[in-house]
Amino acid sequence: MSEPLGRVERPAADTFHSRRKIYLVFLVFTHESAPPEYNEKCEKYWRQIGEQLANLEAKAGSAAHVYHEAVYEQGEAGLLLLQKMHRFSYEIVAPRCTNGAVLEAMEDRELAAEVGDWERFMMMGYSSAKVGELVRDLYTQAFKKRNEHVMSAIDTTLGPGESGLLLVGEGHRLQFPADMEVFSVVPPALDELHRWVRDQANRRPDEDVAGPATEDVPSSGGERNTEDM
Repeated sequence: MSEPLGRVERPAADTFHSRRKIYLVFLVFTHESAPPEYNEKCEKYWRQIGEQLANLEAKAGSAAHVYHEAVYEQGEAGLLLLQKMHRFSYEIVAPRCTNGAVLEAMEDRELAAEVGDWERFMMMGYSSAKVGELVRDLYTQAFKKRNEHVMSAIDTTLGPGESGLLLVGEGHRLQFPADMEVFSVVPPALDELHRWVRDQANRRPDEDVAGPATEDVPSSGGERNTEDM
């Protein structure tokens, strides 16, 4: 469970230099049809992410590896994929790769596609409880295999004492090994986004409002928030 932001007494960053470290960033998406106010809050969120990451890397070490949800190619091929997929992530990742970080192929393409397909099926709804249960079971199996692959990709590429930058959705459910220190980069703008989405949903309960996920994020290993490091 993540420690409350700004309420934890943190040891000096130097104490983490000998450990493997993951800087965890939650993905927030937007699109052209989203309300201007939401887009402004997204811009603010990613601006604060950039500031907090720079501060964290200055104290605990620059990210040598980058892992991004839905990226199944390494290096330049992965960057091209990311550039088409998510502008904000690309603007965070590209400068670090220019400075020597490696964008890793975090995903298995087929496994990621299977999880996405089952998610779409689950959103459709079913008349048969039996079919619904079958789809949920198949989704759970695929999701577990996908996460096992992701953690294997991180575990085998992140060396002793190295730092990695991981960008995933809030509901990732990844279980980090005990020897990996996890720093959750959670700027104040994320809470603002969550509140805005909730407020819009309460005002217009019959309309969908684009916004970040609000699911709790379980993990093992030491997980810390980083605003005041």
